[in-house]
Formats: sequence, C-alpha cells, structure tokens
Amino acid sequence: MSTVQARTGRHRQRYENNLRLVSGCIPYRQTKNHEDHSTDLEKTIEVLMISSPNRNDLVFPKGGWEDDETVEEAACREALEEAGVKGILNEKPLGVWEFRSKSRQENCCLEGGCKGYMFALKVTEELETWPEKENHDRKWLSINEAFELCRYEWMRTALEAFLQVMEEDRELERREEVYSQTQHQSSFQMLWQSVQSCQPIAISLPVANTVAYAP
Repeated sequence: MSTVQARTGRHRQRYENNLRLVSGCIPYRQTKNHEDHSTDLEKTIEVLMISSPNRNDLVFPKGGWEDDETVEEAACREALEEAGVKGILNEKPLGVWEFRSKSRQENCCLEGGCKGYMFALKVTEELETWPEKENHDRKWLSINEAFELCRYEWMRTALEAFLQVMEEDRELERREEVYSQTQHQSSFQMLWQSVQSCQPIAISLPVANTVAYAP
C-alpha cells in the first residue's frame, strides 16, 4: 500500500477565464540503442501511459494544478499519483492546450473546459505501489503504439511536440559528441606536432684535468 496519499477535492484548484488549469507529463525512458544516432528516434524511446476504469484507450498522467504548487510540481505529482513514477522533468513545456472533457467524471468546470500544460519526464524510478494504482494500470509503449491508443487528439499533438523536443535534444547530443571528438583529435595532433618539432641538443661538458703519477 502506498504511503503517499493522492490529493482529492477541488478547493485548491486553479482556474483561468473559467477554464480549469491542468498539468501533466509524458513519462519516457530510453532503450538500449538510444546512443546509436543512426537509429530512428521512435525506436529509441518508450513512453508510459495509464488506463482508466472501463476504458480500452490510454492517457498520459495529468490532473488539476493547485494553488500551493508550481505547474512543474503539479506535473510531477500527477505522474507519481497516477502512474507511480518519479523522474527528471524538462521544465520547458511541450505546449499548452485548451480542450473539453469528454466525460462527466472528468468535467473541468461547469462548461467542461480545461487548459492543460504538458511536460516531458525522464523516468528514473518506478514504484511498486502508488496512490491510484487501483484505478490506473500503467504500460510502456512504443511511440507508434502510443499514437494508436491515445484517447485524446490534443494528447497526440502533445506527443508530436514531445518527439520534436527529443529530436532536438538528440541532435544537440550528436553535435556535442562530434565537438568532443574533434577537440580530442586536435589536442592529440598538437601534442604530436610538438613532439616532432623537438630537436636533439648537443651538450658539451668540460673535460676534467688529469694528473699522471709515476709509480
């Protein structure tokens, strides 16, 4: 049983222009071949999605952003409460989406309108138990599987934004790797040239005067 309790109620819920503010994330992990930059990005990343009771489709962890936390803290809290994972949050949002809830249980306000902020979360820890384990199963999926099973269109758009951020990060890593190799080769070449430029130095030592003694 989880020692962390899920937050309930709406008394601390944030609203903006009659829209309920929501924060969530796309939890992800890298596969064994993520360092191979020649491999398609979609084959180097898996994302974590959760189920809901009596539903076959899946969603990413999300929930209400409350007035005693930052939007980033809310995203991490929802990942812990709904999916039982902790990790490193990329604090740059994937985007902001306005959407309307499709179920009465998830009504965001009287009109059902929500404004959602989504982030990328690199998972570093998976808990055996979590606050909402009885309501949500979790499942690691390939990118293509996630697109097929995702419940909401706006979440698919968030997944596309996630892929773009991952591609940018991957390109940055590739450039840093190339730069590091270039710097290493340059340093080696400079050292080798320095060794080659060294010339032997002839040193003349004074000859000591010797005295011969007759036996």
